[in-house]
Amino acid sequence: MAQLNLRRSQNVSGDFYVDSTCINCDTCRWMAPKIFHQEDEQSAVYHQPMNEAERLAGLQALLSCPTASIGTVSKPQDIKTIQGTFPIPVAENVFHCGYHAENSYGAASYLIVRDEGNILVDSPRFAPPLVKQLEAMGSIRYMYLTHRDDVADHEKFHQHFGCDRILHRDDITANTSKVEIQLTGREPVQIAPDLLIIPVPGHTQGHTVLLYNQKFLFSGDHLAFSRQLNHLYAFREFCWYSWSELVKSMSYLATFDFEWVLPGHGRRYHADRETMRQEMETCLMWMKGLGASFEGQGGFQSGFGL
Repeated sequence: MAQLNLRRSQNVSGDFYVDSTCINCDTCRWMAPKIFHQEDEQSAVYHQPMNEAERLAGLQALLSCPTASIGTVSKPQDIKTIQGTFPIPVAENVFHCGYHAENSYGAASYLIVRDEGNILVDSPRFAPPLVKQLEAMGSIRYMYLTHRDDVADHEKFHQHFGCDRILHRDDITANTSKVEIQLTGREPVQIAPDLLIIPVPGHTQGHTVLLYNQKFLFSGDHLAFSRQLNHLYAFREFCWYSWSELVKSMSYLATFDFEWVLPGHGRRYHADRETMRQEMETCLMWMKGLGASFEGQGGFQSGFGL
């Protein structure tokens, strides 16, 4: 839990605050942008909630914070009601799970609700309130893992729901050695008529993305939207495998149609297909302009909130 004695001085006065344990993962800033912003390499409250919608967003961010760095001076009496708002609707039958995990550096996880069986995309925290909600929404058939970094509590979800986990073999580690479905090769894998897994090596050697209904792209750490650049981009500072391979993978991904980019880290993006194609071209031009000077470079800088 956040500690009042660690409250950052950069917070404005009022009920909500961020303490000094913040890891700058950007979660609260994109979940509740009217309340939180970045200051001195960490998040802080710059605007206290003024209505119920803002308060709801602030409390959802509080519950989703991977390090429990967000607190309130007063104790919310309706916290169970707020817990019941998860998973949070994104569009159609796609939901944001919240409850981000610290060992995934605060990566977002998503739920796809399907008659054929629900899909959990990457791993949130194994939080009892979330687990209860997932049970009520029809359990989990598959747990799709985009890459090795955002697996968090995958084993607990597997044990509880009996779901089959999916991860590319090139990203298998000791922690994921028992994953049930281990993909190989570089060709797309159609695991169901509405589910296409596309290998996109670069960020990691075995990174893949999931295209659902030719509309929703779950992009892991391969692709996200940048507020500063104002276009789609790839994480050049966090390219653990190969920047040149990442450029090739992005060029291939640009041949597919989709309307949503739902990343693990970074900001979401939604546009019509023609605009999305243009955005992908802009992204590629930007990536190619960087050249190969970042090949093999990595290291956490100031979070994923570019």
